[in-house]
Amino acid sequence: MSERDAGQLDVVTGAFSYSGAAIARDLLERGHRVRTLTGHLGRAPAGTPIDCRRLDFSDERELSTSMVGAHTLYNTYWVRFAHGSVSYAQAVANSRVLFSAAVSAGVQRIVHVSITNPSLDSPDPYFRGKAAVEQALADCGVPSYAVTRPAILFGGDGVLLNNIAWLLRRLPVFAIGGHGDYRLRPIHVDDLAALCVALGARRDIAVLDAVGPESLTFRQLVDTIRAAIGSRSLLLPVPGAVIPLLAVMLNVVLRDTLLTADEYSSMAAGRADSDGPTTGKIVLTDWVEAHGDQLGRHYANELDRHFRPA
Repeated sequence: MSERDAGQLDVVTGAFSYSGAAIARDLLERGHRVRTLTGHLGRAPAGTPIDCRRLDFSDERELSTSMVGAHTLYNTYWVRFAHGSVSYAQAVANSRVLFSAAVSAGVQRIVHVSITNPSLDSPDPYFRGKAAVEQALADCGVPSYAVTRPAILFGGDGVLLNNIAWLLRRLPVFAIGGHGDYRLRPIHVDDLAALCVALGARRDIAVLDAVGPESLTFRQLVDTIRAAIGSRSLLLPVPGAVIPLLAVMLNVVLRDTLLTADEYSSMAAGRADSDGPTTGKIVLTDWVEAHGDQLGRHYANELDRHFRPA
């Protein structure tokens, strides 16, 4: 760590969430001061060293004031799915407000977490929205920026692998769309955080996929989790069109959004894969085997985490 970095103030959106928490933790370990912009001020743990400010997109002046003195903004803000008044279009507009506020505050660099294979022409509104945010970042006038593009995150209190394990522990049959041969390139959340922080120390414009050392099919992922937790659930291939229908039924039972039709179709189309160079170190199958005892013990409810009061 250089003398310039020691004590540097950085801003992280959602430092008490998932990827934002990993980035904030990495920054603190490197001696940086961390301020967060969060929509969940009540979730700040007692005694946290993180300075907490409200993430209020309706007040750009307040957002800008909250970032004054910061060198880098690490942005993890996005919405996984539309819910209530929250939409992808609104999330894009909110991101523009955030970037504009950062520029007004004198922030020197923005490191933004996006998604693999974003495209303004994508049939999936999630990937179109992510591409629109990347464009807004390029146009906002910040002196320099970097974009990381993860596909699937694992580790920590991540939702996807945990909830697959939860289902495998409880259902006699686990449905897999088609042959499950669509490939994934997951990255551990701590590897993503380390990549973001490393990019925060640079001054060039950089856009790169955030991917781990292992590419595997969805069927291989489920097989690995099934073996690690000792599940006897039968893996049953079904037509892809059936998966969203099954997910809707589970959504009702769980009072959650377990999987959307767009998420399944994008995964089946290969948008969660990448042929980019490896930027993470932790191998997913090794991690799953080491954490099988903990996976799937409790269901991780996405609506509880992001939309319902704590």
